[in-house]
Amino acid sequence: MNKNILFFVGLLMVIGCNPLNKEKKTLSVSNISKENYESFGNKVSSDQIYHKNAMEKEFESLKEGDTVAVAFSSTVNGVCKAKGCWMKVALGKDKETMVKFKDYGFFVPKDIENDTVIVQGKAFVSMVSVDEQRHYASDAGKSEEEIAGITTPKKSYSFIADGVLIKR
Repeated sequence: MNKNILFFVGLLMVIGCNPLNKEKKTLSVSNISKENYESFGNKVSSDQIYHKNAMEKEFESLKEGDTVAVAFSSTVNGVCKAKGCWMKVALGKDKETMVKFKDYGFFVPKDIENDTVIVQGKAFVSMVSVDEQRHYASDAGKSEEEIAGITTPKKSYSFIADGVLIKR
């Protein structure tokens, strides 16, 4: 009887300390110093902020039409040079998500490449048309040759942010 109880206590400890669970939850808004971040849009208030690698896994599990409300932390790969009306944020090794802002209600600074951000909103998968890809390439300051090279629609990891924190 005592061996069974000891076994179940040990099993509960292993399950509770599972490193897979810890990979997803990197921090909470209550754990960060708000003085170190500049806020845009609505207040970011999530108790669970994913790391970019865990967020990539979330995106991979989504099908077109699915959405998930989430917050995650990552690095900015690119931003709209015209207004700051979108940004591309790193996921894992070589993937990224296109982040737009809810109801076109706010913008971010145009010089935040390589800065750390926390975005809160809705993640989803979508298909991006050739025209829309060319528009974004133009906004990003790509050459005419690069823009003309865009010829096929592509699957995109998309994100509509209602709040953004940018590390100072």
